[in-house]
Amino acid sequence: MSKLDELIQELCPNGVKYIRLGDIGQVCMCKRIMKSQTSSEGDVPFYKIGTFGGKPNAFISNELYEEYKRLYSYPKKGEILISAAGTVGRTVVYNGEPAYFQDSNIVWLSNDESKVLNTFLHYCYEGQPWRISTGGTIARIYNENILNAKVPVPPLEVQREIVHILDCFTLLTAELTARKKQYNYYRDALLSFDNKVKKVKLKDIAVDIYRGAGIRREEVTETGIPCVRYGEIYTTYNTWFDACVSHTKLEYVSNPKYFEHGDILFAITGESVEDIAKSVAYIGNEKCLAGGDIVVLKHNQEPRYLAHVLSTYEARQQKSKGKIKSKVVHSSVPAIEEIEIPLPSMEVQRRYADVLDNFEKICNDLDIGLPAEIEVRKKQYEYYRDVLLTFAECGETILDRQTDRQTDRQTDRQTIIRLIQYVFGVIYLELGSVVKVFRGEYITKKDTVSGDIPVILGGQEPAYYIDKFNHKGEVVVVARSGASAGFVSYWNQPVFITDGFGYDADENTLIPKYLYYILKNMEKQFNDMKRGAGVPHISGAALLETKIPIISLSEQERIVAILDRFDTLCNDISEGLPAEIEARQKQYEYYRDKLLNFIEKI
Repeated sequence: MSKLDELIQELCPNGVKYIRLGDIGQVCMCKRIMKSQTSSEGDVPFYKIGTFGGKPNAFISNELYEEYKRLYSYPKKGEILISAAGTVGRTVVYNGEPAYFQDSNIVWLSNDESKVLNTFLHYCYEGQPWRISTGGTIARIYNENILNAKVPVPPLEVQREIVHILDCFTLLTAELTARKKQYNYYRDALLSFDNKVKKVKLKDIAVDIYRGAGIRREEVTETGIPCVRYGEIYTTYNTWFDACVSHTKLEYVSNPKYFEHGDILFAITGESVEDIAKSVAYIGNEKCLAGGDIVVLKHNQEPRYLAHVLSTYEARQQKSKGKIKSKVVHSSVPAIEEIEIPLPSMEVQRRYADVLDNFEKICNDLDIGLPAEIEVRKKQYEYYRDVLLTFAECGETILDRQTDRQTDRQTDRQTIIRLIQYVFGVIYLELGSVVKVFRGEYITKKDTVSGDIPVILGGQEPAYYIDKFNHKGEVVVVARSGASAGFVSYWNQPVFITDGFGYDADENTLIPKYLYYILKNMEKQFNDMKRGAGVPHISGAALLETKIPIISLSEQERIVAILDRFDTLCNDISEGLPAEIEARQKQYEYYRDKLLNFIEKI
């Protein structure tokens, strides 16, 4: 039995009373502010119909805000704001932050919380079947409708538990919706290419481009020739599809226009500037009919890649360019031909498509993805809201639904690194972005006590040994100054680093020994960075700007294992004659350079 069930059985086993809102509170309105008193910038946000809690419509001065609060009624923190016009019935609990709300378009309920919690009333209002007047151009609910509405009023303990449950569902749905935006972010980041890939206009890759022919709603049949109507591109299909949901008969279409495997379809009529010319790729094998207000693009590229890249923010901006918001928004073949996209090789196109298809399956698939989960959560939330707020006259069983959830704490940066590694195999990053720097401490031998901790001054061997350390664990050290400036060493024990830079590898990105081999391979480059007439030195900032190849951790482990074996053979004198050791050394250096000489693919 849930906690809510227990509270209901204990505190209201025979049901609860329904109370008229006018008996527990009063509806108030703000004083109207003239448009001339607002501006695009200011101290206090100003909200009109249905926008409170979102982006302000305008701003007013702090002086005007304080004057109006003093002279007229104004909501207090915790009271409920209700949109009385336009988006009628929308409610929020006022958080008390400075803001001003337009007079009769937004009202609020002043309520004695000793009987009913405002947060509880907020959820009651959300599910309220308001009587709405549509006599004018703007839908409206009047004050008497609000005051005459009846709500259940259980004991406060029950109210608090209901609010807690519904708050959890609200937060979870918001979190899932935010996670859905990650797909768009990763897709746009992955397809940005940082201007390293040539850009082409669609007309440059088009084998053919043409408009479809009209198919009316009444001409859609259950069987026949598969077809797509332009509205379905907005409502039915995601990035690509392999089967049509609609069919028609050939005799209905006087001038049939077909599309086939690989073609891209654009909807050139819509209701939104932001979504105009939404595009999808067809990867099925049937020959299908394109309806009116659809543009078909034929090409010789990877269709799934084109579908993804044409959905990015940059592509959508080009689609919307010059369009004016009205009841219907139009695009055209010439406008679509001018859209510019990055076009890598076919191999890279396919790899990008595979990566983004996996993301989309997780985030957008109607069966397993986030929209389905969001829809389930939304239905659960509505179920709880309606069941919890509709108390029967006698006790009704309330089911307690609990769902486990896990939160992905992985950072965006690490995820993007893995994505690019998957596509290209290697990504070059500045050293400073994948390590923590440990700057050596100045020390002299006469100021120390002898011990067994090596002092790392820059040479191949420790300078001397003392009784304290300033770094414990794996670290890669680059000597800072003197003749050995740029010398790279690796330590996996307590050490005292003095005239050098110690680098701790980011464990999510780098294996320390791999970092050592990479930097060891760059010793000559570091040596050439020395500056200074007297005692030459290397700039720590310059070292951090050095780019190094980052590959998968498993591949790093493989390379480290190979180089470790060569290192053992080359450095253990008992393994062979000096001549063989010398040969092994050359072999080791050859393989080291070969293994670490990555080609940066685009």
